[in-house]
Order: sequence, then structure tokens, then C-alpha cells
Amino acid sequence: MYLIDPAAHTRRAFLRRSGQLAMAGTALPFVLNLAAMGEAAAQAAPTDDYKALVCVFLFGGNDYANTVITYDDPSYNAYSTIRVPQGAGGVAIAKDALAATLLAPTVALPDGRQYALHPSMTQLAGLFNTEGKVAVQLNVGPLVVPLTRAQYNNSNKKLYPQPPKLFSHNDQQSTWQSSSPEGSTVGWGGNIGDLVLDQRQNTNALFTCISVAGNAVFLSGDQALQYQVSTSGAVGIRSIKDSTTYGSSSVKAAMAQLAQETRSHPLENEYNKVTQRAVQAETTVTGAIQSATFATDTFGSLNTPLANQLKMVARLIRGRSTLGAKRQVFFVSMGGFDLHDNLIANQPGLMQQLSDAMAAFHRQMVAQGLADKVTAFTASDFGRTLASNGDGSDHGWGGHHFVVGGAVNGKAFYGTPQVVSINNDAKLAGYEGHVGQGRLIPTTSVDQYAATLARWFGVPDAQLPGILPNLKNFGGNFNGIEYPKNVGFMA
Repeated sequence: MYLIDPAAHTRRAFLRRSGQLAMAGTALPFVLNLAAMGEAAAQAAPTDDYKALVCVFLFGGNDYANTVITYDDPSYNAYSTIRVPQGAGGVAIAKDALAATLLAPTVALPDGRQYALHPSMTQLAGLFNTEGKVAVQLNVGPLVVPLTRAQYNNSNKKLYPQPPKLFSHNDQQSTWQSSSPEGSTVGWGGNIGDLVLDQRQNTNALFTCISVAGNAVFLSGDQALQYQVSTSGAVGIRSIKDSTTYGSSSVKAAMAQLAQETRSHPLENEYNKVTQRAVQAETTVTGAIQSATFATDTFGSLNTPLANQLKMVARLIRGRSTLGAKRQVFFVSMGGFDLHDNLIANQPGLMQQLSDAMAAFHRQMVAQGLADKVTAFTASDFGRTLASNGDGSDHGWGGHHFVVGGAVNGKAFYGTPQVVSINNDAKLAGYEGHVGQGRLIPTTSVDQYAATLARWFGVPDAQLPGILPNLKNFGGNFNGIEYPKNVGFMA
């Protein structure tokens, strides 16, 4: 595999941007980098190849401790003591409710550690245990460099840089997506997309990065564009798309001409060019999904917001030849995870929606013969506190996530199991694992997570430093914890 050398001016712009971000000392955004990888891998892919990454973003900050629940007796007892059983006014899930979702990895974890999924996540637990198509990434989150709690508390932030504005929803969402806190307008992936202007595999670059969840900064660049669709399909301009406008075909024709014709004023002309591109793209996408019926409908009666988004992704993938796409990155999302209150009442429905939709999507990829070509993964603002506030949990840092697909080295855990404690003396091989109330310091960075997916996606190792500049800070043992550049969950 190789990448064609871009034009010199584009290379200089890319290096300038990457240098600015590296010097800023911020955590590199995960999904942003993946969008960039869509453009980069399209350059390197064989002509008969297809791969897609699907990011499922959980807005609000998912509660890690009740999603992947520690199960072995010593760890569960510590968890239950800290969170207090729900019948006693706490948020710990009863152990006897976890038997159906207890995970049985191919290689047992050291020290007898065990985990179960939330009781509502029977579908993903089944994919893990029976089919081996799910990997669990433990304690991943934004990091610039490996950190201990002492280093986190050190006032020398140049020596021990941290992600900006930790524990803030908007800022951490933006940091994951653009390497900068709220207010960022250009995403890292979009900047990488600017670098790759000559599409060798994706004949239409517009369909490389597609969001089914509205505008997302991670796909915004200087020239690279994100394309947005709804769960119903392409978003058309009604005055041009409809058969008539104000009941008149003549008015419709006039509107179409006015909106797309060449203008003498540069701004007017650019606006009309954007409109023309939108009209052409809507026609292409509509044609692609109309011909993309499912031979086997694995979604069945699922009608949740996430299931409907993933159905559209599956239709777009099925229509990939019409879209001219060999490499694609998709963005879908769920909300409602900011559960300071009503964690026990509200999380089960969210977890079931996530589990059912991701399992149905994977089975649709199996039905399409693309299971080993499409990988879905979760991400979120942050994890939450292990300590309960009585009815929920507060903002945290590291969290647990899922990777699903036929190419996943599944039925396994990756990363470092956390010590179940909120005490300041909690240590793991010299590593103090939290910054108060069980807010986990990540033991896997988003850079490592992203690099593992990138390699599978087709991005050559030589290109990874340009996409993930902070990756250079990982690879080896730091503070008694291993930080491999390739975490290993992809075949």
C-alpha cells in the first residue's frame, strides 16, 4: 500500500496545521482522525476492496461502571459497597441480574477478574460469547501522554499535558472530534481530507464521510466536506426536488435555474455551486438507497432512533457502488446519557437500544457478505464517576467501549482492568487509577484506539504520525502500564 504524494502547497498546509495542534498539547480526537483515515485509506486501497468504519457516539457521557460491570466476587463486592444496591437507595445492579450477560473471554483475565454487560445488553453479550464478534476496550479516553494521578495534579502542565477542559460535555465532545474545546470550527479529519484531494478509489469524495446524526465538527475541513443524510435518505431542496413549486412546473424550473446558474459575483457563484452539488448528491444518494433493499432484514421491528440511523448506514453501504465509494466513515449517535439522576430507571432503555441496534447492524453486514469489511465502535464524551450521587453519577474521564465486526479479534478484553476503588490509596502496579470519586485516568488513549482501527482500515504505518501526532507519546511501559501503539482488537 502507498499514498500518492500530494501537492507541495497542500503538504505545507497540512504540516502547518498538524504542528499547531501538536504544540497545543491537546488530546487528539478519535472520530476526527477516523474521518481523515477514510480519505487516506481510499488512496491506498486495492481497487476491489471496500471498508467502512461506523462511529456510534453516545452523547452525555455514558456510565462505564453499569455498562461493563465488574463481576468477580472481590471486585463486585467493592463495586456494590461504593454504589450501594439499588434497593437501599443506590445504583449498583444486583449480581444475580448479570448471569445472562456474563462475558466469557477466550483467554481469562488475570487475577480472576470477570465482567458482565448491563442486563439489557443481551444481544451484544451474545455476539461476544457465541460468535466472538465483539471486543471490549477497557478504560479508554483522551490523553496527550500517559499520566498518573500525581502527574495529573502536578502544576507543570507543559511537562504533563492534559486534554483541555476535562469533565465538560461540550468541550470533551469537541476535543474528541476536533482536538480543541467548544468553538472549534475545523476538524482534524477535515484537515486530513484537505490533504487528499486526488481520489483514486472513491470516485466521489463527497461520499467518503457521511453523518446520519446532523452536523459534526469532526468532518469539517477547509476543502473536505461532510455529507449529511437523514434516516429517510438524502435531504433535498424542496423547490427543486418537488414536482412543482407553488403548484407550477414553470416556477419550479425557474427556481432550479436561479439556484444553480453561473453568476458573475464570486459569492453568489459559490453559493450556487454548493446548491448544484447538493442537488446532484441528492439524486445520487436517492438512487443508491432505492436500489439497496435488504435481502434479509435483520432489523425486524426495531424502530429506535439508533436502529433507524444504522439502517440508513446499511442501505448506503449496500449502494456503495452507486456512490463510487471504496472507503467510508459514518457517524451516528444517541443522546440521553447525562444521568446525574435516574440512572437505574433510564439507562436500561439506552443500553438495550445500543445493544439491539449494533447487533442487528452487524448481522445485516453478515447478510450482505461484508461483516469483515465493516467495523462499528462506540465513543462518548467521557465515562462517569464510580461513586454515586445517590441516584446517578457525575462527569468522569475514562470509560469502556465496544468494537463490533467480522474483522474484530473478539471475545476478548483490551486495555487494563481498573482497580474498583474511590480511595486515594488505590494502586495498580504503582499507578493511581483515578482522580477522585472513581473518575478513571484512561489507561488507553484515543490515539491508540484510533491507530488500531486505522491500520485495519488501510492507513500505512508511515502515515499514522501525520494523522495521530500524539501516538509518538505511546508505545511501551509507562508507570507500570502497557500503552501499545496497536491495541490488538483488529485482525
